[in-house]
Amino acid sequence: MKRAPKIRAHQDVEGEPFLVLRDSVSISFYLQCEHSLISHRVRHALEVYLRAVGMDALDEFDTQKGEWDVLDEKGWGQVDEWLSRPHSARIHLRGRGGDELAFGFNYLGKSLEDPLARSWGLVPTSAVEFWLPTEFLEAQGPERVRALVLELAEGLPFNSGEVGLAFRMRGWLQSNIQPVRAAALRHPGIGLSGMDELTDQLGALIRGPVWLTFLGSPVLDKLGGSAGLRDRLTFPGTTVRELDGSRAMVSLGEWPEAGDLEAGDRLPHYRELARVLEPWLYRHEGPWGSLTPEEIRRWERRFLD
Repeated sequence: MKRAPKIRAHQDVEGEPFLVLRDSVSISFYLQCEHSLISHRVRHALEVYLRAVGMDALDEFDTQKGEWDVLDEKGWGQVDEWLSRPHSARIHLRGRGGDELAFGFNYLGKSLEDPLARSWGLVPTSAVEFWLPTEFLEAQGPERVRALVLELAEGLPFNSGEVGLAFRMRGWLQSNIQPVRAAALRHPGIGLSGMDELTDQLGALIRGPVWLTFLGSPVLDKLGGSAGLRDRLTFPGTTVRELDGSRAMVSLGEWPEAGDLEAGDRLPHYRELARVLEPWLYRHEGPWGSLTPEEIRRWERRFLD
């Protein structure tokens, strides 16, 4: 195993260090589905996640009023009420105490026919995201994480999904901008989070290679299904697992890898998959956090140039 680099940043709050950035594992699925048709599936996936990480791993929720509240019986009732809304939902859950960034759950349920989004040229896409600390991966092992991911994927009608190392942070703060910039340019296998932006722009496109890349319609169809995709990937250790007739998971090795450009580790198996997926890779337009357009483009093409 190539241990994931420990990347942490703290900000001083009233004389105490406050964690604002940490290395993590992100599990994300993107679904071009109406929120009302998938909300029950998302709730089931959340239960699957909690059984795996512990029912008390999440104990605060975003009240959507600029503060967080305890995820007790009343709090869960609020979460379920949001999920039951007919057109859209926005839910953010996290842990509490010493490391609020260790575990997390985010869901943005969209209406695909939102007239305002359409008038602005947006492509509404629902998305669900689960976070694991890298310590969970190291303690439980990659097979346990892979099994959890497959169980989550089974009930979600995704168009694409991604599981890999990623930066988890409390927004773009002055204390974490430089660590993210430096690490992102050095370690191509660590992803940048940005689910909010993606749900307005991603559509059926693919973000790019990660440890576990999930593909569904229409991209997998255009690649000739699982068999066609398998024929294009020749790097040792890369596997294609057919999930059903229209979906597949590409696994780039046993463990997720960060890579290290300073040491010459350019992740050639990730680069091979990037070349295969290049016609359908997402290209971000406009600002993204504190990154410049040049930095965004350089990061998005890190496996192609």
